[in-house]
Amino acid sequence: MAEPLLRAEHLGISFRGLRALDDVNFSIPQGAVMGLIGPNGAGKTTLFNLLTGVYTPTDGTVTLDGEVISGKGMRYTVRHGISRTFQNIRLFKDMTVLDNVKAAMHDGMHYNLLESVLKTRRFWLEEENADSRALELLAVFDLDKKADMRAGNLPYGQQRKLEIARALATNPKLLCLDEPAAGMNNTETRELMETIAFIRQKFGISILLIEHDMPLVMGVCERIMVLDYGKVIADGTPDEVRADPRVIEAYLGG
Repeated sequence: MAEPLLRAEHLGISFRGLRALDDVNFSIPQGAVMGLIGPNGAGKTTLFNLLTGVYTPTDGTVTLDGEVISGKGMRYTVRHGISRTFQNIRLFKDMTVLDNVKAAMHDGMHYNLLESVLKTRRFWLEEENADSRALELLAVFDLDKKADMRAGNLPYGQQRKLEIARALATNPKLLCLDEPAAGMNNTETRELMETIAFIRQKFGISILLIEHDMPLVMGVCERIMVLDYGKVIADGTPDEVRADPRVIEAYLGG
């Protein structure tokens, strides 16, 4: 079998003696869409923060493409292929839609401060390439016609899409989406389901999804992991998870 893209082994973290995650083990194959569900306070966002370098695990390791990335910080994690969105939208709302996406491309720009001040040929070539790439990403979400609009003026659902476009601008191998359907209406949620499937197909990346919208999770994920009180209580296909008595009792209800 092919080596998984990401592997978490015996992952755990404590905050002042409180065990937030305990002995979490899972892997994500190349090109997979995996869901992460569980009650509020189960440890889902804490797990995201461990995977993306926000937190350093107390125990265990996270490996991406065969390289240990845990404990090396957010910038290192992004550079090596993990990008994320947030539960609460974190856009630069006073900047344009285009510049929000370009902000994520900063590490890939190959001009220095002096060249930016003097507006050298390399500066303009790099900016033109970034503009082109950003517009391509915005077109995926039908936002290219709003590239010059202030990001804070977009409707809520489109702000969510812009945040995903910005995350894709770092060229991730794994995209972590933290409740992307939060605050969306039914039409926007259906569009999001189509967008997630399109992203996987177009960019060939893996996706890890935290979400409370069960029709969305069951509709786009091949595999779902369930957390409760910081422990994995189920890990399987949507049908297996839906029928698991532990999941029904802890989260889904009768």
